[in-house]
Amino acid sequence: MNKKVTLWMLDYGIVVILLLLIAIFSVAADNFFSFGTLTTILRQVSIIGIISVGAAYVILTSGIDLSVGSIACISSVTAALMFKAGIPISLSILATLIIATFYGVISGMLVAFFRMSPLIATLGMMTALRGAGYLITDGLPVFGFGPGLSAFGRGSLLGIPYPVILMLVVFALGIFILSYTPIGRYVYGIGSNEEASRLSGVNINFVKIFCYAFCGLLSGLAGLVLLARTNSGQPSAGVGFEMDAITAVVLGGVSLAGGQGKLPLVIIGVLIMGVLSTGMLMCNINDYVQQVVKGVVLVAAVAFSYVSIQLRDKLVNSANI
Repeated sequence: MNKKVTLWMLDYGIVVILLLLIAIFSVAADNFFSFGTLTTILRQVSIIGIISVGAAYVILTSGIDLSVGSIACISSVTAALMFKAGIPISLSILATLIIATFYGVISGMLVAFFRMSPLIATLGMMTALRGAGYLITDGLPVFGFGPGLSAFGRGSLLGIPYPVILMLVVFALGIFILSYTPIGRYVYGIGSNEEASRLSGVNINFVKIFCYAFCGLLSGLAGLVLLARTNSGQPSAGVGFEMDAITAVVLGGVSLAGGQGKLPLVIIGVLIMGVLSTGMLMCNINDYVQQVVKGVVLVAAVAFSYVSIQLRDKLVNSANI
């Protein structure tokens, strides 16, 4: 196979996979290939899509954040409690996002200043925040505070749901920061070679804290979207969000080793997860099988990520000889 074709497939083969999945489910399930189904898929993936942008930033620095689901959950609950207490919606949203960002800052400081493993630091945050969510609600859903954000969660503009528009805005912001700002270059540099970045004068600790804080902010925003869709704060919500987000990011070609990946392709990874979930549901595949499939997809995506990096390096090096 031509080297250019091989390199293109390594970079953009995920688009082919998405199209194949759509074709398969269009045949296997009635009414899958329709505007209504597409709208449903986009609305469903909007929450994971928003989280995946922040998760991608962390992974690009060769880190990981397992606390995103818990941050989304406790943010949803926090905002719901504020609404129920009569605090204005705008003030409640602002306070919730500030608190969510602070959760990310804590994880970032543990990783940057205390040299703690990102896996352990965010696993601890995930567990602590999940428990805190149950504590402040006594384990019960928070509801009865009026429509609140529900108009946003259920509304649309020109047929496009508001949460989907928000997700696209978040992706646009994430792409802009990575592509056109110094801190975006630093994120890639740290993931590729942290020591070289340090020697070149980059403030490693600041960049890492920024990435975890940004991830916390977007997780909090996703929690508000979740609240808008359900109109209730559920302390059990958000379980598994971290795995879905990581899978989408890795499917999008972002290397878990850090320093490599393109955020626009993460959108395709998010869509693949949505098409898989909706397609299997419409084909009446039970939840347990769906969990197995998602696990297999994650493992396959990680394996392909490492193999593609090695293959791409070989092709590039052979072309330079």
